[in-house]
Amino acid sequence: MNVRRHFLLSLLAASLFPQMGGAQELPTEVRQEIGRFLDATAKKEISVGRIKIDSVAIIGNTLQLFANMNCAYIPFREKNVAEIYTGVNALLPAEFAKYHLQIRTNKRSIEELIPQALRSKKGKKAKTFNPGAGTPLTTNLSAPYTPANGLRDRHIALWQSHGFYYEPKLTRWEWQRARIFQTVEDLYTQSYVLPFLVPMLENAGANVLLPRERDCQTVEVIVDNDGNLNSRSVYTENIADKAWTQGNGKGFAHLRNQYIDFENPFKEGTFRTIETIKKGKESTAEWIPEIPSTGRYAVYVSYQTLPNSTDDALYTVYHKGGATRFKVNQQMGGGTWIYLGTFGFDAGKNKTCKVTLSNRSAKAGQTVTADAVKIGGGMGNIARRLSDAGVTENIKSLDANAAIVHKEMPEVDYPYETSGYPRFCEAARYWLQWAGIPDSVYSESQGKNDYTDDYKCRGIWVNYLAGGSSANPTEKGLNIPVDMAFAFHSDAGTTLNDSIIGTLGIYHTNACNGVFSNGASRYLSHDLTDLIQSNIVRDIRALHEPDWTRRGKWNQSYYEARVPCVPTMLLELLSHQNFADMRYGLDPRFRFTVSRAIYKGMLQFLCSQYNMDYIVQPLPVNRMSLRMASENEVELTWQPVTDPLEPTATAEKYIVYTRIGDGDFDNGVLVDKNCYRTVLPSGVVCSYKVTAVNKGGESFPSEILSAGRAFNSQGTVLVINGFDRISAPADFVAAAPADTLLAGFLDDLDHGVPYIKDISYIGKMKEFRRSIPWMDDDASGFGDSYGNYESQVIAGNTFDYPAVHGAAILKAGYSFVSGSDEAVENGQVDLNDYKYVDFILGKECQTKMGRGGIMPLEFKTFSKPMQDAIAAYCSQGGNIFISGSYVGTDLWDNRLAKAEDSDKKFATEVLKYKWRTGQAATMGKVKSVASPFAVLTGDYSYHNELNPDSYVVESPDAIEPAGKEAYTVMRYSENNLSAGIAYRGAYKTCVLGFPFESIRTESEREALMKAVLTFFNENE
Repeated sequence: MNVRRHFLLSLLAASLFPQMGGAQELPTEVRQEIGRFLDATAKKEISVGRIKIDSVAIIGNTLQLFANMNCAYIPFREKNVAEIYTGVNALLPAEFAKYHLQIRTNKRSIEELIPQALRSKKGKKAKTFNPGAGTPLTTNLSAPYTPANGLRDRHIALWQSHGFYYEPKLTRWEWQRARIFQTVEDLYTQSYVLPFLVPMLENAGANVLLPRERDCQTVEVIVDNDGNLNSRSVYTENIADKAWTQGNGKGFAHLRNQYIDFENPFKEGTFRTIETIKKGKESTAEWIPEIPSTGRYAVYVSYQTLPNSTDDALYTVYHKGGATRFKVNQQMGGGTWIYLGTFGFDAGKNKTCKVTLSNRSAKAGQTVTADAVKIGGGMGNIARRLSDAGVTENIKSLDANAAIVHKEMPEVDYPYETSGYPRFCEAARYWLQWAGIPDSVYSESQGKNDYTDDYKCRGIWVNYLAGGSSANPTEKGLNIPVDMAFAFHSDAGTTLNDSIIGTLGIYHTNACNGVFSNGASRYLSHDLTDLIQSNIVRDIRALHEPDWTRRGKWNQSYYEARVPCVPTMLLELLSHQNFADMRYGLDPRFRFTVSRAIYKGMLQFLCSQYNMDYIVQPLPVNRMSLRMASENEVELTWQPVTDPLEPTATAEKYIVYTRIGDGDFDNGVLVDKNCYRTVLPSGVVCSYKVTAVNKGGESFPSEILSAGRAFNSQGTVLVINGFDRISAPADFVAAAPADTLLAGFLDDLDHGVPYIKDISYIGKMKEFRRSIPWMDDDASGFGDSYGNYESQVIAGNTFDYPAVHGAAILKAGYSFVSGSDEAVENGQVDLNDYKYVDFILGKECQTKMGRGGIMPLEFKTFSKPMQDAIAAYCSQGGNIFISGSYVGTDLWDNRLAKAEDSDKKFATEVLKYKWRTGQAATMGKVKSVASPFAVLTGDYSYHNELNPDSYVVESPDAIEPAGKEAYTVMRYSENNLSAGIAYRGAYKTCVLGFPFESIRTESEREALMKAVLTFFNENE
């Protein structure tokens, strides 16, 4: 090497590598002190290992401190970044004061790790990821309101962890995780995603794409132009100015009941095509299904994307609530199932329940295509067996690039087997095959390992969705501009001291040269992860558990975080293996809070990418009442609810939805104020629910109130809905010193109350010994649970019981109106305005959240204001009917609350009953007995086992008469304990220890309600 070259290389080296002079070494003790300072800062928010300063460099006038990755787990914000720099500067020796300090971790300065959405000064140079442009995949044209500052036109791909899969090494279908604490992760994360998170995102305007079946309806009806297998469903075409013709290419056909290997139903049929018109007479295609049973069904459509496809194909779904119109952008999403919505359909085949497609468009001369329509979720129809090419060992997601190991299997002629489970239980790999996705997406192993195929296919599927769009322009796919992806998981791990494992976020920045297709940094995935994790932890700590653990933000190469070509987060919400976590995790209130927090994090992130101000959708309204405003008009009123955690979540307007009789709710009417008047027809139950809206979107619905006007009415009954409860099952921790030995969930004592329905419950817990370890997924250790309900849907609180009571009241010849218990408690509704009151208590009882003792108990049967209102009503000679499982236990023997003498006095002296015992019966049958009130007769049965139709009554109360004019009128058939009492004095009461709405049949309910109302009318 010549001297000149050596000199030039030395200069280059000097410019590339920081130089530290001996006099400027940062002493070890100072580094340690800085580490301790950063540790103290971190512990205010997160639970991680020690933070260390790994190295120090001086570049020009900048002093760089390189901290380990634990430092990157801190949620950096402008405030704490400033505090960190101030604190660290104060720890530096005087000779370093001349330098500008920069603290770096995770290959970034800490100020660069502040999410873009939370920076007061938006960096103009920082690229954002905003592929959305033009018309979204689907648009609900019948929605009365469109959010402007929500997620309109955004496309979100998300999935709920694992699913039932075929394990060839055991030649069986099985879950990917263990049965533990009455659920399994494969179903557990669905209990957030399907009932809560997806509706929140859709209410904000987003198109949400899932790689698993979203409908838990086990019936599936396929209607197709190529014929209908095992069905009398009909596809027809109506031709006007333009004619339907056969499409050029392959389409869907339903040729068999099960599919094997890589059979693709979207490559086995044909499709139809027609030219669009702007004026003139439209042509239509109609899909008329034969529905086996009345119920709610998801509706999916399919079509083919062609070079001249329209972006406004007009679909209409005719259902029990009317007709709902959708615009579908057929320039994307061709050759798979596209979800429109979930609707009520009557059993049978008729033209009032159908799907139509028109060729009318905003632009003439384009192309509309028509293929199959899918209604309902169905049962799994992908049959699996050992691949002819063999099987391989399972590889963990983090080790997805590890060497493939083949496993020798016995030479047995194994048959093809379907799972036998509803499709919503199955893993993504099987839905994707049924949905026409290429096998290169869902089976990278080419059939040798469904386990690895399943976790790999979710990320690959995101790229296939986005293929051809600006989000992923270099790959072929469905041309959907996916904005972000989200993988929802729960983690493993236990603690011996009932502490929380908590919430972990995972993302990956090193793939694809660290950038997305438009050049935006993959550190946007860090921003997304930070925002979602921060919202989750903040909201849980504020509303439920102040000590909820925030774990790290891992920048690691998990397959689901690395592969998607869009900003992606993998969430590990909590440990499904840890009792302390699952005491919260089984509670629907917790699930709502977490889902809303995830939605808010996504909203913040996506709005920042499009340089928009975000607004959070409101909370559901409450304090509802429904009264007769005139002879044939009702007035519905309600109150908005303030969100203490989100100042933008303010209601601006409202949507009132109406259901007539046994129909379904309509598309809603937008109103400006918190009241609504409408005509009430005679002889039919009319029901109403309300949502609040603002520029961010639409809230979850309110409870449902109902009213009915009887022909020749004998009077008006006020129905009060006091059943608000949703909760986890009862749990226990043994008294010390056995608290470290025994704990668990007590399903037989109190199953809890799901929100609407539960799709994650598998069976009762059976292993209560804390010391029993997990051995494998068939022997889960502490928390091990039965699996006898794991493919079933369990009914919960539908908040729709005034209609059930009201139908029986109307049949008895009485009119009725209804209101919420809060409306009575705050004086909005006066019981004294009504001669008869029916108070619904269901499974209402005082209930904790999680470990308890942090937040006040909720759902007391009789609050002090309610007691006062009822006492005043009775003193005026009223007639009150009350039914509920815990009408006695909640006041006398609630494990969570001290019994109050005033509560017992109210029950005995006003309502004239006293508690005898809880868990009074198991058989679900009651019989009337002789009493002075001969009209109260009949035998009745109620839902005493878990089922899809009504919440379970596992612990009814035995109550006895209190006072000489009160009598037992019903007894439990199995043991003759008193099941109900009636009192006649200056006023009348009838109180049952089981809920009226849980009675099994309509005829039984009608008979009992008629008897009660006749009793109230006697001797007047």
